[in-house]
Amino acid sequence: MYKLDSHHHCWIYNPVEYGWIDDKMAIIRRDFLLGDLEREFSAAGIHAAISVQARQTLEETRWLLELAQSHDFIQGVVGWVPLINPRVGAQLERLAENPKLRAVRHVLQDEPDGYMLRDDFNRGIREVTRLALAYDVLIFERQLPTAIQFVDLHPNQTFIVDHLAKPPVKRNELSPWHENLKDLARRPNVYCKLSGLATEAEHANWTPEQLSPYIDAVIEIFSPQRVMFGSDWPVCLLAIEYTQWAALVSQAIRSLSPSEQARIWSGTALEAYRIGYPPGGQPAHTIEDPTGQ
Repeated sequence: MYKLDSHHHCWIYNPVEYGWIDDKMAIIRRDFLLGDLEREFSAAGIHAAISVQARQTLEETRWLLELAQSHDFIQGVVGWVPLINPRVGAQLERLAENPKLRAVRHVLQDEPDGYMLRDDFNRGIREVTRLALAYDVLIFERQLPTAIQFVDLHPNQTFIVDHLAKPPVKRNELSPWHENLKDLARRPNVYCKLSGLATEAEHANWTPEQLSPYIDAVIEIFSPQRVMFGSDWPVCLLAIEYTQWAALVSQAIRSLSPSEQARIWSGTALEAYRIGYPPGGQPAHTIEDPTGQ
């Protein structure tokens, strides 16, 4: 079965550009490059990935696109652009000349809750829609009600929720995260990444049983048709090894049909990011071939 990691990062670390990596994250205060990722893939049985921005700079977006162009297993890039800039449309057009640009992300979790409703920000999102790119939604669960308003402004835009909207795993609470996510999922243009969950728990003390209700809820809410696997590597290393997370997801979805598992492992991401074909030219999944083999 073809397996695609829909969410990973690369960086050449320095403390100024990655100031968000604080003292509690010392384990990831080093370079993480595609050679490191390939070793993780080999151990976990993953075939391809989508690279996601970790800095809010055009420089990083261009760098990720260059890496993707020279490495076939990077199927797409979720980059950053200054969405509130009046000239963002022209900037996006230039970047989108590289076919590996598949989506855009802004770190909304670090912004005031009303930021995503700003007129200038939404003007930028309309440029994303015009160019048929997806938009990754990075928020905390308390921002879900505002995110619903935001998504409703753009019914023709594909949205992908990162990290299950960061539920309150440390508190072992499902509500109101569950209700708000279910409301958001009523919009058929919204997908969700099964990623970044262990890091929302106590990093040294989580258990699979603690994470299971959140995984089950997301699959129930969105169905496998709109859920995709992601690792959030190397950030996930704060709480869980790459192979451990891949194995945990595999165990969590073992009762699903082969076609449903294939959707989560690759089909959903290929659809949402409009990629369609892995290296080699063969479809990753079809209705007629539900295993994707």
